[in-house]
Amino acid sequence: MTVFLHSVATALPPHELPQDLVQRRAQRILGPKYPQFERLLSSFVNSGVEKRHSVVPIEWFEAEHGWHERNSIFLEGATQLFEEAACAALTQAGWQAHEVDCIVTVSSTGIATPTLEARAKARMGFRDDVRRVPVFGLGCAGGVGGLSLAQSLCAAQPEQKILLVVVEACTLSFRSDRLQKADIIATVLFGDGAAAVCLSGQRPAAGRCVTLAPGTQMTWPDTLGIMGWDVDDTGLGVVFDRSIPDFVHKNLAAAVTDALGRSGLTQAQIARFVCHPGGAKVVSAIESALALAPDSLQAEREVLRVAGNMSAPTVLFVLKQVLEDGACGQMMATALGPGFSAAFQPIHVEAEAA
Repeated sequence: MTVFLHSVATALPPHELPQDLVQRRAQRILGPKYPQFERLLSSFVNSGVEKRHSVVPIEWFEAEHGWHERNSIFLEGATQLFEEAACAALTQAGWQAHEVDCIVTVSSTGIATPTLEARAKARMGFRDDVRRVPVFGLGCAGGVGGLSLAQSLCAAQPEQKILLVVVEACTLSFRSDRLQKADIIATVLFGDGAAAVCLSGQRPAAGRCVTLAPGTQMTWPDTLGIMGWDVDDTGLGVVFDRSIPDFVHKNLAAAVTDALGRSGLTQAQIARFVCHPGGAKVVSAIESALALAPDSLQAEREVLRVAGNMSAPTVLFVLKQVLEDGACGQMMATALGPGFSAAFQPIHVEAEAA
């Protein structure tokens, strides 16, 4: 069954954090504790991030915070982002909340039970019998993985309306106690944000036709330590192995070839890869691994520049930008995440009418 994309919408929290301000605060907070901090200062300049947004103001990072406080803030901030992104996607699609039959919610930066869509249900106006599918633990791959899951659910019941909402509050994982390089890199890159997508088996009445075929995933063996969370009483501690750009360079091409083959495609048929921009080095590694023209992933770099790495929703920010730029043809969305894994989603965009 053909699955149609009706809308892609995004939302950012209210507190804007310019990179130069983040660098100064990080230097003041982490510099005295981390002997090698000065050697990592160039990362703030070379990251490709000029600003990002947070559910908390910059002053919040000055004090120590425990797991309970961090997660309480996550519940409030992530629910607000959920509602903003979902409302925007529904409005763009011309849908009402009570028309939604299934909600897929993707998030890995906090624990919510009841889950975010349940917390937003009354204010949003979802039906009592709406199906709820919360997904946790996909990390940066969650945007593409969630899109693939939503596509599968829609293909199985094409008469239904599916809402996907991807929400992360990465900045709440800021740690000044562990003194690990990964925490510095997270401080350099992480931002908060949300994205939402509306899918159904009915072709939209207006606009270009965007369709989704079944997605695929893969997980490399013996790679659990490359990316993820360490969990302790203080909160979530990021795991970023320094090998990620090199691993991408060496292994992504074969994974993409396999994913394309399973989707009945070849790289020659791909007009545009839509990628999760984990960081400036990762974007360059993707271009190199896939033999793309240098600087061809400009939408990825632009999203990274103005919003940072928001984990799972970031690739949907890129997709929104690519669609708004008028790109068309056969595309493949891809993102890497904990596992270590890769998620792939074929997307076809109809050309503009002459």
